This record gives sequence, structure tokens and C-alpha cells, in this order.
Amino acid sequence: MGYLQNLNAAQRQAVEHGIEPLLIIAGAGSGKTNTLAHRVAHLLKQGADPRRILLMTFSRRAASELTRRASRITESVMGTGYGAEALAWAGTFHGIGARLLCDLAPQIGLNPDFTIHDREDSADLMNLCRHELGFSRAQTRFPVKGTCLAIYSRVVNSGAPLSEVLVDHFPWCAMWEAELKRLFGSYMAAKQAQNVLDYDDLLLAWAQVMEDPGFAAHLGAMWDHVLIDEYQDTNRLQARILLALKPEGRGLTVVGDDAQSIYAFRAASVRNILDFPAAFSPPAQVVTLERNYRSTQPILAAANAVIARAPERFTKDLWSDRMSEEKPRLVNLPNEADQARFVADQVLVNREAGMSLTQQAVLFRTSSHSGQLEIELTRRNIPFVKFGGLKFLDAAHVKDLLALLRFAQNPRDRVAGFRLLQLLPGLGPGTAAKVLDRIAATPDPLAALAQMQVPSKVTGWEDLVAVLQPGAWPEALGRARARAWYEPHLDRIHEDAEFRRADLLQLEQIASTYPSREKFLTDVTLDPPEATDAKAGMPLKDEDYLILSTIHSAKGQEWKAVFVLNVVDGCIPSDLGTGQSADLEEERGLLYVAMTRAKDQLTLGVPLRFYVTRQTKRGDRHLFAARTRFITSDMLEHFDVTRWAPPNVGEAASPAPGRVDIRAIMRDVWG
Repeated sequence: MGYLQNLNAAQRQAVEHGIEPLLIIAGAGSGKTNTLAHRVAHLLKQGADPRRILLMTFSRRAASELTRRASRITESVMGTGYGAEALAWAGTFHGIGARLLCDLAPQIGLNPDFTIHDREDSADLMNLCRHELGFSRAQTRFPVKGTCLAIYSRVVNSGAPLSEVLVDHFPWCAMWEAELKRLFGSYMAAKQAQNVLDYDDLLLAWAQVMEDPGFAAHLGAMWDHVLIDEYQDTNRLQARILLALKPEGRGLTVVGDDAQSIYAFRAASVRNILDFPAAFSPPAQVVTLERNYRSTQPILAAANAVIARAPERFTKDLWSDRMSEEKPRLVNLPNEADQARFVADQVLVNREAGMSLTQQAVLFRTSSHSGQLEIELTRRNIPFVKFGGLKFLDAAHVKDLLALLRFAQNPRDRVAGFRLLQLLPGLGPGTAAKVLDRIAATPDPLAALAQMQVPSKVTGWEDLVAVLQPGAWPEALGRARARAWYEPHLDRIHEDAEFRRADLLQLEQIASTYPSREKFLTDVTLDPPEATDAKAGMPLKDEDYLILSTIHSAKGQEWKAVFVLNVVDGCIPSDLGTGQSADLEEERGLLYVAMTRAKDQLTLGVPLRFYVTRQTKRGDRHLFAARTRFITSDMLEHFDVTRWAPPNVGEAASPAPGRVDIRAIMRDVWG
């Protein structure tokens, strides 16, 4: 089997495994995607029907990449026409769930015309329910809509009771337990009345369907092989679904790394992967991928030392044949401002040595940790991008057009209708609510809307009614976007309309690749496009730029040189991540993930003083920091430990540690 000859022994064992349950523990940089793609290709080579393979990943891009690789491998062995592009069931948990619920809708009491709310729409509907129950008028501060939705989502995805979720994750809201139960009941009733589902419903409804033995057996029989990527990032609800699909484990393969479980804030449970082998009798086979193809051996030795202190884990010791004399650097710095200067210096040194800026990254535990560095980079005219910022679907003009599509698809979607109607001049929230109340009671809401009389001060009503009528896809979207309806509103509402118009053209281009409005709305909600302003930083007039990223956003990425900021207690681990042992171990995993992103150079910054502004009665003051507890004294042999201070700079020449000279910055920015 020549197509397997480039795999190492452990990878080949995983690829050639039979149909009994299999857990692949894939260490960082161990060729996980390549192994999973080869397993898919091997199944196809052995005669598996690609239509009976379920492949679930945590992004559609990951599913597409796996499918592309598997196709290439399969066609190299079996010829054109035998590729894996026929994998009809490849996608995310939420995407597969949405497809199944649509297919099963008539059998499970769902209206097949349901729409899916994104997080912001769900929060808006939660807020409507919150207001109708009078909780917005509470004498003491009731949780805001985003917090309410976060609590609800945590309860659904973790399977834990509300009281436990409040005590463990939202203790400041514990006094509102009874009110939150009422709110969540009202929210669920509103979704049902409006024929909408939220993200969590896609998993919850799927899991509830699986509680019926007949349905569970029917769905489980649809696939001979089920492969799950990043299993350490699944929550309890997803694990319930998976074990109900394949209760005996036959044909089931899961891939992941318990050491990289860093999404507990999304209700992910590392217990899923730790307990997976024992879920079956006999226990699932465990294959461990330890050979790392990314990092030098000194970097891996340091990372192994950090993660080895985790009290419960699958034992593995990453190794590489990439030898190097250069150990990871552990650099003690006077303060955060000096850390920023040091990193900027080293980035430029690397650039002069031939390493482009895009081959370098600066990682941090929390977005705010990069503030000093961003100022320093701006001063030195070093272009950078920072992962985060306004997402494409969060932009007001994009949400306006999506509201039109959602309302046309499902006129009982109150959140979409409320937003849409208020775009019309002269139509306020009171009138919008009355309109929606009236059409909700009719069997044909769009027909009722067309016959309705609105106050004479409202302009654009006829155009709105016309654009909501059925039409060919995607031409109907083009008409809605252009002068026929939305562009006049865009010009009226936004001063930067021309810039926003480009986003709407992009949205239309994306939509044109989908066969229907329903499919487009489902996919764009479950797997939204990248940001319109997702990368904060300097305008990218140069194609070369430094990467700034939170550690969470950096997972799955790699760079030649990686700098990690604030490797001190209070930052890594975060002050908020030391309450329980599970929280602390996730913080250890974050440091491990950050370290294993580096290919050739790894630098950990340890600022010894932080400047705190007016957080105590004593006013502004310095706090002294200690190196992270995850790097103990006996581990220092794995690091090149140094101290750094700005050369030839006296105390009087530099501002107090952590202070920002805003006037100097403004002069630099505005001239």
C-alpha cells in the first residue's frame, strides 16, 4: 500500500485500524489532519461507501480541507472518479444537526421553514422576553441579555442544572435563579411561536431525538463510519449525541489531545476524551501520535516538562528529529513597557535576518495584554494584525440585509421583523410591535402584511412589501440589496455607505454560490464569513505584517518564531482561572498550546512589575509579579533564562512602567 508509506508507525496503526472504537491521541504538530485524511482514504480504498461516512469537525473549512486531502490520496491510488469529494456528510456538529433537523422536521414536530438565530439575534429575543416579564425594571440589577443567553447556553451544553451553573460560573447571578427559570421558559416559548431555533437548539433537539430508541437506531444506521475531530473540545451534549449514534462504538473514530483542551468557557469538557475508552466494552483502542513535525526538540522538551505536571492525562512525550542548539528563552523584564520594547526589537532583528513578519507571532492570554505592545509597534511603524474585532455578520448593514432574508423566509421571526420594520422612516418600535402582533395571528403573514395599512408618515412600505415577495434566488437578493430597496436606507443611515456597500456586494457574491435562500441562511449563520474588520491594527499597505493573537485564536496555527507575553501568575494562569483544579489545568493547557505553536524560536516574557491604575485606596501603584507556577525551578534547565533592560536608558528618560504618554502617541498618529 504505497499511499501509506510516508506515514510513521503510529499514524499507520491508526489509519489501518478496523471497525472497533478508536481514540487517536494526536499531540501538537503530530500530523493529525494527515492521519485522519489517510484513514478516510483507507476506508474508501477498502470499499466503504463515501455517502455512509460521517465526518464532523469544528469548522467547515476543516471539513473541506480533510475532504480535499482524502480525495487527493484516494485518487492517487484508485484513479479519477474515486475521490472523497462524494463525502456527503462532512461538516460541523451544528451544521450536520441543522441538516438532520430539516430532514426530520415533519416527523419531530418542526416546521421545515424554521430559521436559525445567530448569537446576537438570540440575545435580542432573550431581551424581548426579559422586558416582557418586567425584569428590565427590577429594583436591583438583573443580568443583561448577553449574560442571560450565556447562562442558558451553558445549562444546555453542559447538561448541568441551572443552580450548579450559577454557583460555578455566574455566582453574581445566583440570586435570580427563579426569575431566570421563568425567563428561559418564556424564551423557549417565543422561539417555538416564531419558528426559530438558536445554535444550542441544533444540538439539543438532535440529542432529544436520539433519546427515542427508534430514531437513534435509524440515524445510527445511516453511517457505517463516524469520525470526529478535536474531540477534546466537545461538550457533554455532543458526547451524548455521539454515543447514542454508535453505542457499541463500531465504526467510531475520535481524534484529539487532552493536553489542548482549552475551551471550557464554551462548556467543552475534557472528560469526554479522558473517559472515551471506558465507554465501551472492551475499551476503545488508543493510538498515540508523539512524533512532532513542527518544532525543534528543545522546544518540545520544555513543553513536555510543562504538561507532564498535569495530574490526569494520556501519557505522551512529543519528540522531533529537528535538532537545535537553541533553547526556548525565558526573559525577565522590568515591566510591561520594557516587554513591549524587547519584543519589538526582537521582531525587527528576526526580520533583518530574513524571517518575514508573517512568520512571527505574539501570543497572549487575554486581548488586553497586548495594549502596550500595540502602542510600541505603532510608534515604530511595524504593521500588525490582531485577531478579534468586529465580525462580518455583526456589522449593522450586513445584519439589516440578513434580517430581510430571514423575515422573507419565516415571517414569524420576530427579531428579524422588528429590525427590518424599523429601517423604514417614520416607523418606530411601537408600530413595529403592533404590525408583528397582527400578522402573527394570521395563516399567511406576508399576505397580511401586503394588505395592511400603516400611518401615512411611514415611507417605503410598498417597496418593502414588494421585496419580501417570493422571487428567483439569488436574483431576489440582488434586487433587495440594490436601489430597489436597501441602498437608499444605507445612504440615509450611514455616512460611510460606500465602504459598507462593498460588504453587501461580498455578501451577495457569497450567496450566489448557494442553491437556495434557506441553505444560504443556514450556512451563513452556522459558519459565518471572516470579519469585515476582523483584524485590528495598522492599515495593511504592506503585505508583510506581524501576527498578534490570543492563545485561544492561535490553536491549530504555527509560526517560525513565537513570543508569549506575561508568562506570570495572574496572567498565565489568569486570576480567574485558579478557582478549581479543572480551571487551573486548563490554564496549564493554554501555556502548552502557546509553546507548541513555535517551530524554531520560542520566547516567554516575564515582566516583573505591573502598573495598576487607581484600583486601591492608595491610587496608582506597582504590583510585583512572579513567574508562572507552571514553570518550576527544576524545569529551568530546559530554558535559556536571561534578563533584559533597555540599553542606555536612565530612569528619567522613560515614563513610569506601564504609563502611556498619550500626547506623544497622538502626535505620532496625527502629526
